[in-house]
Amino acid sequence: FFQAEDGIRDYKVTGVQTCALPISDHYLRLNPNGLLPILVDGELVLYETAAICLHLCDTHTAARLAPAIGSVDRAHFYKWLMWMTNTLQASLLLYFYPDRWVDAGQVDAAAQIKAHAQTKIEGLLAQADAQLAQSQGPWFLGAEYSALDPYLFTLCRWTRGFNRKPADRKSTRLNSSHLVISY
Repeated sequence: FFQAEDGIRDYKVTGVQTCALPISDHYLRLNPNGLLPILVDGELVLYETAAICLHLCDTHTAARLAPAIGSVDRAHFYKWLMWMTNTLQASLLLYFYPDRWVDAGQVDAAAQIKAHAQTKIEGLLAQADAQLAQSQGPWFLGAEYSALDPYLFTLCRWTRGFNRKPADRKSTRLNSSHLVISY
């Protein structure tokens, strides 16, 4: 979700494998969990979104993708990054793949998991929206752009297919001069 505009240069996307099965042996050697994302940086192979984010922040300091190390803002950056990976994204995975959590053929149980996940996610997005309002930004943490901004944009974008009436849709304002995310 980072782009050249974020200060990350000299990269290329190769061999992205979606959730299609079976997962190749080559892919499983890169990430034994069989999940996205994976970053290959020379001999370094990283998986897990937070690890990749932190590595890019630390190796591209001129891009200022995270607040200064040791600052209160950096602590909040860590908190929100972990919240996005461990809470919001984990809930989104339940929504998109409820069949992974029930026995084969349990369509009603999978539908129930999906419905509960959507309710949970909508509450989490309200929490993100409250943070955006509190930050008085234009960005998630306030005045400064960070790696959290494209990540939150990506996660919010995943909710565009949620089942709800148009009147129930809300807006998350992430840099209101550039975009408004509807979920």
